[in-house]
Amino acid sequence: MVYPEKIDGAVLKVAGVVVLGAIMSILDITVVNVALPTFQTAFAKGGDLVAYSTVAWTVTAYTLALATVIPLSGWAADRFGTKRLYMLAILLFTLGSALCATATSINMLIAFRALQGLGGGMLMPLGMTIMTRAAGPQRMGRLMAILGVPMLLGPIGGPILGGYLIEHHSWNWIFLINIPLGVIALVYAQLVLAKDNPHPTESFDFVGMLMMSPGLALFLYGVSSIPGEGTIASAKVLIPAILGLALVVAFVFYSFRPEHPLLDLRLFKNRNLAISITTMFLFAAAFFGGLLLMPTYFQIVRGESVEHAGYLMAAQGLGAMVTMPLAGALTDKMPVGRIVPFGLVGIIGGMFALTQITSTSSYWGFLIPVLFIMGLGMGGTMMPIMTSALKTLRAHEVARGSTLLNITQQIASSIGVATMSVVLTNAFNSHKLIGQAQAFGEKTKGLKDPAAIQAQLANFPDVAAVLAKFGQDQHAAQAGLLAAVRDFMAQSFAHTYWVAAFLVALTLIPAYFLPRKSEVSHLLDDDAERAPVIMH
Repeated sequence: MVYPEKIDGAVLKVAGVVVLGAIMSILDITVVNVALPTFQTAFAKGGDLVAYSTVAWTVTAYTLALATVIPLSGWAADRFGTKRLYMLAILLFTLGSALCATATSINMLIAFRALQGLGGGMLMPLGMTIMTRAAGPQRMGRLMAILGVPMLLGPIGGPILGGYLIEHHSWNWIFLINIPLGVIALVYAQLVLAKDNPHPTESFDFVGMLMMSPGLALFLYGVSSIPGEGTIASAKVLIPAILGLALVVAFVFYSFRPEHPLLDLRLFKNRNLAISITTMFLFAAAFFGGLLLMPTYFQIVRGESVEHAGYLMAAQGLGAMVTMPLAGALTDKMPVGRIVPFGLVGIIGGMFALTQITSTSSYWGFLIPVLFIMGLGMGGTMMPIMTSALKTLRAHEVARGSTLLNITQQIASSIGVATMSVVLTNAFNSHKLIGQAQAFGEKTKGLKDPAAIQAQLANFPDVAAVLAKFGQDQHAAQAGLLAAVRDFMAQSFAHTYWVAAFLVALTLIPAYFLPRKSEVSHLLDDDAERAPVIMH
């Protein structure tokens, strides 16, 4: 098969199908995160809010379903063909979205989110497989850059879209909006993707599935429970995480025995794949962990709405949009080892700059330019790493290679988010005034008698010390207390950014070993056996 050098209309149509599926999946994750407080009131019974730990299961159930199905994607793509499986994934995701919109209880919503996750978990690895085979070795960088757009902009567009739909319509619309998108994606995929020609020669690895899928789900459940528990030393964290890790380790030892394991760890013999996945793990942990900090800062320190915080974060997306097409084009012409370090330096510089953040940092004079610079770095990092991982695989290895990449990213992002959440929470706890001010506000809520309010102050000495500085001026005292709390919160964010910055800096170590010389692609080596997935 001869591939043209330029990105032609046929391959852009294939890219359109994949990007549409990725947008549905990734936007949905961030939109639901925004809606959690709304679920607490929407499903309240008898005036009692649903516990936050309960509504958080709408996110956890989706993640666990994702983790369960991702390992199956490589085998299923080889067995049934990428087109059929991709359309099934879109159908499951769309059906799950429709059911979520009709949920009348929080338990129903959690169950329907799990169904949605079964479809969403297959969309990214299958999409990467389709894009890689459609692009060929000479255009992979540019095509993967297109796929990277929803991956990088989803966390920014999600809060904006979610905030708008919830504020101006209802929570149901964050799921209903997926239905027309899903229908369009199904029709589009049917028309554009080539007919499947699978070679179902491999038997299904049931033993591997019984170890890997539940092991991965248990491990991620344990890790995802860390922020809620506030510590690693909790039974809710340790028991599932240790059991899950034991199953995953058992799978690793087992996987070299069968000829066709569920996850083909023999692919790590490919130097590019091994180094790229190592780099991806460290990068995703630091990047996705750090990604949650800035929107949270805007909301709780600066008092911005969810929607406005999303708009402020757009600077990061704009930076990524500038460098991502450039990085994609360069990846097709030069080794990624000469591209990725420059992207990492931009992110590291931005992270270290944010260690100086305060409660009054200028938006236009400091925060927005720093976010833009970090966006420039983001655009030149993630997709070149993924391209490097897949570029030297053979065509029949791509589905399993993309599955390994997606599992790595899922595990790393969960660990990164949990780590940053715990670091930030502990930093908050180190400043007693933050917790005391929150508790004092809850205790005095609705109280109008100054004597009753004064009596409560005896239980909150740090709050009393701040208020005493302003004498009898209540308005100045309240403003002073708020300013002091926000100062300590900003210090906590600055402390957490030190951790994030050092994590990204560690990524430079494996990135140093990324290929810095042009290498031969093996994507076409078995073309005679398996035709690439391209337009009719």
